[in-house]
Amino acid sequence: MDRNLQVFQSFEDADRAEAEYYASLRPTDRVDILLDLVANYRKGLGEAAERFERVCRVVELSQS
Repeated sequence: MDRNLQVFQSFEDADRAEAEYYASLRPTDRVDILLDLVANYRKGLGEAAERFERVCRVVELSQS
């Protein structure tokens, strides 16, 4: 990963440049960034992240 340093005249210019950067990425690159963020978040949770389980159930609604 190449790291670049840029200096902007305003926060608006910086926000615009950031939006243009992410818009220029390929979809697979965006997914890779997302997965890296999720992995870092889970790593930060430590042991708690390993105990999470996905739970769902389907409940039929009664017709009134």
